[in-house]
Amino acid sequence: MSVLVGQKAPHFEAAAIVNGTDAVTNFSLAQYLGKQYVLFFFYPADFSAVCPTEILAFQELADEFAQRNVAVVGCSGDSHFVHQRWLSTPVKEGGIQGVKYPLVADPAKTIMQNYGIMAGDYLYNESGEVAFQGPAMAYRASFLIDKEGIVRHQVVNDLPLSRSTEETLRMIDALQHFEQYGEACPINWHRGDKGIG
Repeated sequence: MSVLVGQKAPHFEAAAIVNGTDAVTNFSLAQYLGKQYVLFFFYPADFSAVCPTEILAFQELADEFAQRNVAVVGCSGDSHFVHQRWLSTPVKEGGIQGVKYPLVADPAKTIMQNYGIMAGDYLYNESGEVAFQGPAMAYRASFLIDKEGIVRHQVVNDLPLSRSTEETLRMIDALQHFEQYGEACPINWHRGDKGIG
């Protein structure tokens, strides 16, 4: 597990589905540098039980993220073909139709390894051979990246533990409050509260 806070977000170029339908082969977070904040989040798998609740919840908050100038980008170890099929499946049938933000494909698991959020690891077995042990998927991880490409907040949850959209927005607000006013945000701070300067 890696702590990336204070460091440049690891660079990647990968296939992704954008706008819910369009496949691109060279998607990168670099397109947001100097322009937008990024909420880059990982989820375990397409066509699963808990993951669509998170993905749809982030989509429902699209206006909130837009008001804060935040681009939302999701990523899992599924291929972009699987992403595309899931995005075209109606919600009542277990799909995520209507989601517009990009979903990055990481079937080689290199992005999740570079971000240090792989559930499982390569270990030596009894025969001395390297073998992967674990589910070979991403933990539920979120990275808040500023306009300069620096990771300012990260949270990593185990597979059965979902994240909080309220806390995600609160952390974005806290970062932007600090950047605007130079004030630290004490415990349970919310937008509109006084900071400590």
